[in-house]
Amino acid sequence: MAAPTHLLYLHGFRSSPLSFKAQRMGRWMAEHRPDIVWHCPQLPPSPAEAVAGLLDTIARWGIDPSADLAVIGSSLGGFYATVLAARLGCRFVVINPAVEPARDLEKYIGEQTTWQDPSEHFHFKAAFIPELQALRPATVSPVQRGLAIIAQGDELLDWREMFARYEGAHIKLLEGSDHALSDFDDHLADILGFLDLTAAPDAA
Repeated sequence: MAAPTHLLYLHGFRSSPLSFKAQRMGRWMAEHRPDIVWHCPQLPPSPAEAVAGLLDTIARWGIDPSADLAVIGSSLGGFYATVLAARLGCRFVVINPAVEPARDLEKYIGEQTTWQDPSEHFHFKAAFIPELQALRPATVSPVQRGLAIIAQGDELLDWREMFARYEGAHIKLLEGSDHALSDFDDHLADILGFLDLTAAPDAA
């Protein structure tokens, strides 16, 4: 399978494009595959707005998502990546993906700050919970086009629930690690290999 022409990275709840995984992946793309469109947007708090904005961006690219697009998502971004894959048939990589965000994020309703900049505030509304419920695909599809990296050491999400949800996908189950996947560099080669991303011959 050929490398994608467009790659989306979707950050998690209370995160941003400044997360270390997004930054690390972005640097690799800039250094080794500048020919591929790299897009790592700041996602709005509203799940419905987030997915609508992503679908609009992909539509404006004018590509065949099933052939040209790959999506990487971490935590809540993994949920969004799964939603996009179900709708568009694209390849996807999820890192400690949120399986039931409508349930898990109820306790975060109210004023929140981002991990990377505590001075940046946003309001997570109660209305966002039914938005998440409406977005959740009945099944992970096309599951065989996905790679799930799941840490048994995740302190926020249940690895067993993630494992069951992504059964049938390519799964890398880690004995330790954590929710943020602090050892991301140890798994970068697996992500690149799954997406057929090798360094371009003329890349700097």
